[in-house]
Amino acid sequence: MISIADQVFEELEHDILSGVYERGETLTEIKLSEKLGVSRTPIREALRRLEQEHIIEPTSKGARVIGISREDIADICEIRLRLEGLAARWAAERADTAGINELKETVELQEFYTLKQDPESIKNADSHFHQTIYALCGSHSMQDTLEPLHRKLLKYRRVSVSAQSRAQKSLEEHRAIYQAIAAHDGETAERLTIEHVQNARDSILQRGITP
Repeated sequence: MISIADQVFEELEHDILSGVYERGETLTEIKLSEKLGVSRTPIREALRRLEQEHIIEPTSKGARVIGISREDIADICEIRLRLEGLAARWAAERADTAGINELKETVELQEFYTLKQDPESIKNADSHFHQTIYALCGSHSMQDTLEPLHRKLLKYRRVSVSAQSRAQKSLEEHRAIYQAIAAHDGETAERLTIEHVQNARDSILQRGITP
């Protein structure tokens, strides 16, 4: 069972990272308590955790939204470059038939939404593709490290795939990564994943996306 504090944390984190709460906006326990219909205790605990995630900071008037800066984006992508290729290699070496089929279904779903030009659904399929690889790599430590980093780019990934050219390119990259994992070709899966993260980073930063 997920606690109320966990639910509040997940909702606030999602709203901050997706841009519902803008950078510089002040969040107070009283207003959040009224909006979410919970007591101030889980709100206080959630805000403490968000502060530890470095996406809000305390002020005399409440918690100020920091969000994710361009520097954060660059740092997160650099860390992903170092780790996500290895996760794909491990997935290729360790994935079973069920996991490979799930990855295939995710690529097919992403293709469907790319044809429909539905950025929100493309972003969701993109998230599921990467989360599936994290799960298939067989390392809880790797999964626990990469999932929060990928989640922090939520707003910027959605803006990036709004460009049809990047959405189509991302689909092609995912399909190639899937094929390498399905073939249990760890070396190719690692190389293609590193290239994919590099391209995603360049798409975000070159489009002039700012927090």
